[in-house]
Amino acid sequence: MDSRWVGPDGYEVVPAYRRDRQVLRVRRNGQVVADCLSVEEVARYVDLADLCEVIPLPVRAGDARTAAK
Repeated sequence: MDSRWVGPDGYEVVPAYRRDRQVLRVRRNGQVVADCLSVEEVARYVDLADLCEVIPLPVRAGDARTAAK
């Protein structure tokens, strides 16, 4: 359950649990706006077409690169 979607104006949508029920938690600038039971409910707060899924890239040991040394 590491999925996360971000949108404009500081919106973020993450899966969460509320009272043993899975919800889509909508946050704006880190503050919880709503716990939605459906995607249709999420669309009330943020345009779904504007959301981008955040995909964490794997990290390899010893692969730390910097722009300047």
